[in-house]
This record gives sequence, C-alpha cells and structure tokens, in this order.
Amino acid sequence: MDLVIKNTRVIDGTGGASFQADVAIEDGRIAEIRREGEGPHPTGARTVDGTGLALAPGFIDMHAHSDLALLRDPDHSAKAAQGVTLEVLGQDGLSYAPVDDRTLAQVRQVITGWNGGGPEDTSVDFDWRTVGEYLDRLDRGIAVNAAYLIPQGTVRMYAVGWDDRDATPAELDHMKRLVAEGLAQGAVGMSSGLTYTPGMYAKDAELTELCRVVAEYGGYYCPHHRSYGAGALDAYREMVELTRTADCALHLAHATMNFGVNKGKGVDLLALLDEAIADGADISLDTYPYTPGATTLVAMLPSWANEGGPDATLARLKDDGTSERIRHHVEEIGADGCHGVPIEWDKIEVSGVADPGLASCVGKTIAQAAAERGEAPWVTARRLLIADRLGSSILQHVGHEENVRAIMQHPVHTGGSDGILQGFKPHPRAYGTFPHYLGHYARDLGVMSLEETVAHLTSRPAARLRLPDRGLVREGYRADLVLFDPDTVAAGSTFDAPRTLPVGIPHVLIDGRFVIEDGRRTDVLAGRSVRRTGR
Repeated sequence: MDLVIKNTRVIDGTGGASFQADVAIEDGRIAEIRREGEGPHPTGARTVDGTGLALAPGFIDMHAHSDLALLRDPDHSAKAAQGVTLEVLGQDGLSYAPVDDRTLAQVRQVITGWNGGGPEDTSVDFDWRTVGEYLDRLDRGIAVNAAYLIPQGTVRMYAVGWDDRDATPAELDHMKRLVAEGLAQGAVGMSSGLTYTPGMYAKDAELTELCRVVAEYGGYYCPHHRSYGAGALDAYREMVELTRTADCALHLAHATMNFGVNKGKGVDLLALLDEAIADGADISLDTYPYTPGATTLVAMLPSWANEGGPDATLARLKDDGTSERIRHHVEEIGADGCHGVPIEWDKIEVSGVADPGLASCVGKTIAQAAAERGEAPWVTARRLLIADRLGSSILQHVGHEENVRAIMQHPVHTGGSDGILQGFKPHPRAYGTFPHYLGHYARDLGVMSLEETVAHLTSRPAARLRLPDRGLVREGYRADLVLFDPDTVAAGSTFDAPRTLPVGIPHVLIDGRFVIEDGRRTDVLAGRSVRRTGR
C-alpha cells in the first residue's frame, strides 16, 4: 500500500454511526478499510497515525466563485485548508465560458467584484473560449478539483446581448446549442443569476427550453432565483414548477430567506419543497452557515439600469436625471436587483474595491461612509459605483439565524460557501464555511450530529453531481479525504479577519496525495476538472 491511515475514527459520509478503522490507500484510491478488531494493521510505504482524528470524505463546495482564483493562485489555501477537495464553479449565471471576444470583455468587467479579472487584470491569460477549453485549462493542475456549470447569463450575453426582450427563435436555438455543447464538453449543469443582468431578462419559457437541454444530458439546473426578499416563496415556487415542466433536476443556490419580510419563514420554504419532493420532484439545495450575504454593489440597481451592459450602466449613473430615477427605485420602491426590498444603506458594507485608491471605503457601510462625508447615502453609493467602474463588492447584513439553522437540517441540504475571494475584506465564508459547520453548528450547538453534518458536505453533493466514486469513505473510491480533530476544528476566519485559515484540519488528500500535510499547504497540484459523463 502507498499509505495507511491507522487508528482513526471513520465518518464515512453516509450519515451512519462512525467507527474505528485503518484505511489503506493505493494508486489514488481507497484499497482497504479494516475495522478495529478485524485483524492486524495493514502496512504501507507510509503510515499516518489517526488517533484522536476523524477521517471523512473530502468536502464538496457546491457553490464556489474560484473560477479565476484556481488559475491565479496555485496555493488556494482558502479552500484546501478547509478540507475542500472539489468546488463547483460557473455559478449565478455569470462566468467565463462559453464566450467570444466581445462577451469575454463584458463578463470580465461585470463580475470583477466577484473574481477580479477586470480589464486591467493581467494575472490570468484568458486563452480559452469554450467550456471544454476552460476545463482543459484546469487540467494542467490546480489545488483542488473543480466541476463547472454553464452560466445562462453569459450564454444570453453571447447570443442575445444586453437587451431586455424575448430571444428570437434563432437566438434561442443558438443558446440551446451553446448549452448542449458545454454539457457535451463536460459541464455538470447550468446556473442562472435571475437578479443579475442579462440573465434575469429571460422569461420562464426561455429558461424551460434551456433546462430541457440540461435534462437531456443528465445535468441539473442551479438558479439564483428572482428574489430572496419580497416574493421569495413565489420565486422558489417558480423554479420548482419550471424544472418540473422541463423534467430537469433542480439545485437551489444559496437557498435562504433573507430581509425583514422573511424572518422565521425558513420553515415555509421547507414545506414548499417537501410537498414537491413528495410529488416526485428531484430537488436539492446548498447554503452557507452565516447570516450576511455577499455580492456586488451594482447588483443592487434595478435591472433597467443595467440594460445594454456596463458602459450603459455607467452612463446612466453619470446622468443626474437618470441617477435620481435609479435612487427612487432603490430606496423607495425596492429594485428587482435588491430583491424587491427598499435598500437599507446601514446594512450594506463595502467589502472590496477594484481600485486600490478607494480602499478607505472598505469595512464601512454606505450609511457610515455617507455620514463621514456629510452627504446622502445614494450620493456616496453613486460616487463609488462610478469611481470603481462597477467593481465594488459588498456584504449584505440581512439574514436570520433561525432560517439558517432550519434549512441546514433538511435532508436535501448540501454545503456551499458562495465564497468570494476577491476584495480587501471578503465574507469569512470563503475561508470558513466547512469548519464552521463542523465546529460551531455540529459540535458546539448540536444542530446536527457530526456524522449527519459530514453527509451534507460529502455524499449528498456527490449524489447531485452523479459522481460514482466520490463522497464516501468506501473501498474503490477515490482517496479524496480529510483528517480533522472533532474537538478543535473551527473556522479561523471572522468578519474582522476574513482570511484567517481554520484550525483542527491537519491533513487533506486528493487522489491519495497530500494537499495539506501537518496543517500546511504542500506544493501538490492534484486537482483536475471533474466532468459530467454519459447522457
């Protein structure tokens, strides 16, 4: 054997009781699991003593924004140190493939606040255009494995542009071809960001046709739906009905109930889902274990303000009359970009800026920054959007703890960080989601057992991704594994120090190779693309 992990507590990912065993690894796979009392310890070229540690399958981050970070940062300790061995990219309907030159330039500017990669960023060579070429780029070697969702907003940008209108039959056919090609090249499904332009301009009939293509290839649809605030339950119901019409599996992205209008309503969401599941719907969801959300400041604007693309948005912001109309929608009506809820500037904290010269804004709410300048909050927000060319990222302090706890306990729940690694002060979920589940919610609060928590982070997402040999500690499965200390595991990251690495996770392996060893990142780049197979 190449490696034997002996005397460890195996939490195998099924949700069943843990057990003591030795686990032997050979050629990147689990070769033998010998339970305590079944015979002598197996021997190998190397032995790791797992006494006092738990051995689990590597964690699967079902909602990651590492599309460029994996290429830019070979270390990628933000995820590797958490025990993450697989991330799902291409989220919220906006990413970097499939594209042509025009679309690539636009999407780079639009999601600078998520990933960097703006027009002035030369840290990544964008030498791909198709989904397959992007996955090939990942296969050159990355820190952790990655799967990819075709971003519906990018597809619409490519085939239709930035107009708020129905696609023509020819444009719809073009989008369907792009989705089919991406799935054939290995994407696991399709994402949408239905509060982000231009994806939000698609009506249900258009989305249904695209989901039919996804279903043909055995993929799943992962929508950031049309509202997490006012009308959230209706927005969830819309996605359930749409995917049932298309006969497509549904995975709800960062599924929560936010803003004051939804306090205590997590149980209502779960009742809606339980009814659909009992009637045969194929549904799963992911959440992060925190109450604040994170996105870009420009996403708060009404959709009409973003029609035509980034340059058109900036032109509207610079025009005093149009800017006042935007303010009225944002502050008084409740813009669709802000989930139909009038914005509360004291809950919008600037977490990152594209222009380092604007760093003094980071860590302050828009209300605080405005008070310091003696001006109205919209004046400050408008000034920042223009000066930073729409590149500013924010935290939204709008969540409810009771909803977070209720949703994470549901049987179809999986873990997803929604981790934005860009910015001076990112959300701590990027560095802390998985140890926070294990330490805070499982061990300290007892919201779920440790065994059940591990199942939510491993086998359940693997089942959604239809991975036949990941997500369990089982003989023949890939040796994507994490060894952690159940008594000490915890997120180090906080809102004040968001890039602090976790504690209590000494070893992480991908294909039997140490990515984290004795708590430190090795130079191993064992990650590759994980592609959908079959049809």
